[in-house]
Amino acid sequence: MIPRYLVDFDSSSLPCVETDVIVVGAGIAGLYTALEAGRLNRVILISKKSLFDSNTRYAQGGIAAVISDEDSFEFHRQDTLIAGAGLCEPDAVDVLVREGPDGVRSLIRYGTHFDEVDGHFALTREGAHSQRRILHAKGDATGFEIVRALAEKVQTHPNVRIWNDHFAIDLIMAANGECAGVLVQRPDDSRVIVRGKAVVLCTGGGGQMYRYTTNPEIATGDGVAMAYRAGAVIRDMEFFQFHPTALSYPGAPRFLISEAVRGEGAVLRNIHGERFMERYDPRLELAPRDIVARAILREMEQTGSTYVYIDITHESPEFIRQRFPSIYEYCLRFGLDMTTDWIPVAPAAHYMMGGVKTDLYGETNIPRLFACGETSSTGVHGANRLASNSLSEAIVFGRRIAERIGRLPPPSGDIRAVSSTGRQSPPTGKIAERRLKLQKGDGALRGVAPGPGGSAKSPRRTEPPFARFSPSASETGRAGVRQSAHVCLAHRAKRPLPGGKPGRPFPDGFPREGRPALVDAYDDPPGAGHRQGGGRRCSGTGLRKTPVGFGWVRRRKRCAVESANGWKKTWERAT
Repeated sequence: MIPRYLVDFDSSSLPCVETDVIVVGAGIAGLYTALEAGRLNRVILISKKSLFDSNTRYAQGGIAAVISDEDSFEFHRQDTLIAGAGLCEPDAVDVLVREGPDGVRSLIRYGTHFDEVDGHFALTREGAHSQRRILHAKGDATGFEIVRALAEKVQTHPNVRIWNDHFAIDLIMAANGECAGVLVQRPDDSRVIVRGKAVVLCTGGGGQMYRYTTNPEIATGDGVAMAYRAGAVIRDMEFFQFHPTALSYPGAPRFLISEAVRGEGAVLRNIHGERFMERYDPRLELAPRDIVARAILREMEQTGSTYVYIDITHESPEFIRQRFPSIYEYCLRFGLDMTTDWIPVAPAAHYMMGGVKTDLYGETNIPRLFACGETSSTGVHGANRLASNSLSEAIVFGRRIAERIGRLPPPSGDIRAVSSTGRQSPPTGKIAERRLKLQKGDGALRGVAPGPGGSAKSPRRTEPPFARFSPSASETGRAGVRQSAHVCLAHRAKRPLPGGKPGRPFPDGFPREGRPALVDAYDDPPGAGHRQGGGRRCSGTGLRKTPVGFGWVRRRKRCAVESANGWKKTWERAT
């Protein structure tokens, strides 16, 4: 059973700070929501590091919005629905595409400078986009530019107080079931309760659950875990997007090679120098990310390699240096020149589509608790996020959250929270060891698949899609879907190899025989892919157990949830 609180405390004995709105997290979602809410409210913005430590800071590609006369809301809508494998919430997508342009204009008013050519925005195209609609800044430093502009405004805003280096531990509930505040740990390890009429979780994703990820160290899924312990509905946690092209080079981190590189004409080649995407999708390198990632993994399996190449050497050196200055400079650190060299890349964990379920105004099932950005599950992304939609989602729903908060009455419930589970201090042990153990853990996630009749049941949009998990509930949720109750984010399962063959070990200890060859350098492969015709068939479903995958694989209109490491299996929804 998951404890309700992480630490022991008594709210009556702790100091209490009063405000109107508490925003937890300082990426684009947190900064923008704080600014919008700060128009009419006092805001405390809590960041566990600084304003420049977030996933947004590293966003390269850009922000998607209908700006060009050649584009339309319907084009953007259809691109989003197709990339999401039909599992997006259409109403949420409509909100995103129609309010996105106004959101971009508000970023400009806050001081963001997007790249222009001849007085017009320099729009680019990325995977699964049918039109050029991606605005970018400083070539490939869009996230940094947005954070710079918003952080400058926040730091001078009279209604916003910034608490850097503060850690939000748990949500505090009022006696009437509303969210009343947050238990916060200060830099000196003392604790304080911050109380307000609304709490907004903007804590980003959980890429650090995976050993190979493009996310910074702070992306540990704190907001989802806090909301889960408080009883919020969590959904779609099996949908974790793996970016196809992260740098895969000895001694280098999994640095993101932006999708915009392929949008500007780069091609993918296997280790033999052959382009291969034409064998997998007619959209070639601009297919959705899950398709490109599976194609890369299949090429790696077939060639026995740990990477493929991305090649943009056909473009002029001047164009590459101007359009991708950050990527160019980073690769140079490791002796790789984008203007002359093919860059070795492989998939890595990148973006969490699931999260805290919200309505169209960012509110959760817990009154006065909101979620925004990667922490939330608005329904926009479905099973696979369309490139550059995440920044748009943050500003569109951040504004809507501020509107809803502005209509909230003052809180009325009293708070009296007590926890006495013997958790007085942080666990001992080396943090690096604990992190690695978690990343290689064996938590399991179980999903839903069609029954023997072959009819395609939607795994979502029943109430709720993955049930409501509360700390006191059993493993079986209300909708009959079972999920391990250890850590809601740790959903990767290690399964026995077919036949139990020990096989010849990889250098890192992974068996080579008894399963398809994956990635020599990965002892916990971040990749995906299913073998055509391979694997064992799941009885009664017509589906095969296949290796590691990304989100949902559709085969003859049948779906199966794939775990992020191990073997895919199907379950019928319990009714």
